[in-house]
Amino acid sequence: MNTASLIGFLVLVFTLVGLVFRGSILGEGTVAITIQILAVLLMIWARATFGRRSFHASANPTDGGLVTTGPYRVLRHPIYASILFFLWAAVFSHISATNICLGLVGTAGAAIRIYTEERLLLIRYPEYREYAARTKRIIPFLL
Repeated sequence: MNTASLIGFLVLVFTLVGLVFRGSILGEGTVAITIQILAVLLMIWARATFGRRSFHASANPTDGGLVTTGPYRVLRHPIYASILFFLWAAVFSHISATNICLGLVGTAGAAIRIYTEERLLLIRYPEYREYAARTKRIIPFLL
């Protein structure tokens, strides 16, 4: 399971680096720039809420209990959500077949991470099942 998680992480890194090398990482236009700024703020808020234990390459549920405060009240995965919001704002700002493929690959990487983390969280924290039933993964109240 940790191997899949690490692969998902590397896929996300590959995607973002690919957009950097293509000169397509930063959004253009008011909407895309606003989405990316909000994504960065969401990432900071989620990291601050989760604390220092959130910095690892593989999906390992850590000691300290299940975090359900801050952005985790409305999203199970605000860090991945922020990455995806930032990523897709970049892709749609620099629309091309290659960038769309990078966006899809990055989304697949995030999905792998989310799936592996959720499986491990269910094992480590049985209360995760109830939390997951009432909290959306990526988009509040929708998905």
